[in-house]
Amino acid sequence: MKTIEVTIKDRLAIISLHRPKSNSLNREMVIELTDMLNNIESDSNIGGAIITGKEHFFSAGLDLIELYNYNEEEAKSFWHLFLNFVAKITSFKKPLIAAINGHSPAGGCVIALACDARVMAEGKYIIGLNEVPVGIIVPNSIFSLYSFWLGKADATRSLLEGKLFNPEEALAIGLVDELVKPESILTAAERRARKYMAYERNTWSQSKLNIRKELIESTSADQSADLEVMLKQWWSPSTRAILKTIIDSLQKKVDRP
Repeated sequence: MKTIEVTIKDRLAIISLHRPKSNSLNREMVIELTDMLNNIESDSNIGGAIITGKEHFFSAGLDLIELYNYNEEEAKSFWHLFLNFVAKITSFKKPLIAAINGHSPAGGCVIALACDARVMAEGKYIIGLNEVPVGIIVPNSIFSLYSFWLGKADATRSLLEGKLFNPEEALAIGLVDELVKPESILTAAERRARKYMAYERNTWSQSKLNIRKELIESTSADQSADLEVMLKQWWSPSTRAILKTIIDSLQKKVDRP
């Protein structure tokens, strides 16, 4: 694996996102994460998992620099891949905790939302869904994830203005469950994971799936129509212009010594 690292600690898998700079999600990372979740779910020796990042970034979201250069077929393929990954992580049967060690906007926030609990590091970090200001139409399945934790009113307000929350705001609105010092992030996440893992496995798992029934139906549904609308906007001159401005800014930061 090139984009993630996995360690096993007493039946608990710790998945570390590991791409340069900001852990942005590209095709390779989405495939590796999906495959790893499938492996963990089918391994009876593993009782739960934690997802975390590195160096002040949980994940900065989708790798816009890579995505911007996709042709139409590659873009369509990636978005199908990403939405299938969201469906997979949402229906994951075992305890899954997000140890949000840094910035987590957009796609990074989506991963965290699909987990059973979110522990976030204190600090000058951001989390939330900011797709709308970027020019990306949010599919109903992603809104369902957001509103599952925030409620429809707060999720609607936050999504339509592309609001990004600091850790204290995220805790207050229910986007995260706990704030801890950065050095304690994995300890706190492990504590939550093992609490869930201590319950009778099938009882806990089936209860999770029952609670998430509508959410799983939403993320697993045929989203071809939503995707067609998304892709039409993705290729529109207005969205391409917004993306180009963002990418130019990102590349300037990368090029700085």
